[in-house]
Amino acid sequence: VYDIPMLFVIGYRGEPGIKDEPQHIFQGEITLPLLEVLGIKYDVLGAESTAQELDEIIAKAKESLQINKQFAIVVKKNALQQEENYSFDNGYSLKREDAIREILTNIGKRDLLVTTTGKISREAYEQSDLIYGNHNQLFLTVGSMGHASMIALGVAQSNPDKRIFCIDGDGAALMHMGSMNTIAHQPCENFVHIVLNNAAHESVGGMPTNCANSDFSQFAKVLGYSHAYRVNTIEQLQRALHMIHKESGPILLEIQVALGTRADLGRPKESAKANKEAFMKYRKGCES
Repeated sequence: VYDIPMLFVIGYRGEPGIKDEPQHIFQGEITLPLLEVLGIKYDVLGAESTAQELDEIIAKAKESLQINKQFAIVVKKNALQQEENYSFDNGYSLKREDAIREILTNIGKRDLLVTTTGKISREAYEQSDLIYGNHNQLFLTVGSMGHASMIALGVAQSNPDKRIFCIDGDGAALMHMGSMNTIAHQPCENFVHIVLNNAAHESVGGMPTNCANSDFSQFAKVLGYSHAYRVNTIEQLQRALHMIHKESGPILLEIQVALGTRADLGRPKESAKANKEAFMKYRKGCES
């Protein structure tokens, strides 16, 4: 519309014929066709691409940009390599998985949880299996960063007799912060919004979110949450969870957690659809 040249660098997630996460499959199928529909010229960069081929791609891109058009470089997995290790430390000591374990041990049988995409859901999945022998109380929000809180709000409003916990991340909450304003002004006394703040997008490389000095608990208070807490030790978390059980929502609990994940952290074994169906079955089974 504005006749502005733009270079897009697009990760080829779900590339056809390459094993990838289930939520990436459809995305991969439509990546190139979508660029064609939009009339955006593109080229694909792979690990097998030579330096000469890269120069040719850059030349094509320049041609499009010089006439105020767009060009996309679609990057296959492993096409680019990191020359230097990137390191970021937020200074917090409480491990995220320990915080998740504490949350799970403090929920009731009738409580339901919605967990955000990435390592938070993976850790919640494994910890729930260790504690309860299953993960049926959890809806794992796969491939939908920033949307867990709205899903949890819908679950809370349709299940007013149950306590609904949303375990969110700082990057996800930041991405759709308008959702917090919506939550604050909706009737959801049974809603507990937990933000695990490690100040980084850890699931995709650990880049800072610039949330190290952002106080989500203060955001929540200003927006109109009924109660808000901020903790950074297991003892503070235990006290906050004890208080939350006595209070009406919406409640926000921000937990400042360290970076880092177990090297052997697994992934859900079931499909997203199977997880949804197990969650719905559990919800229905605990109605009485």
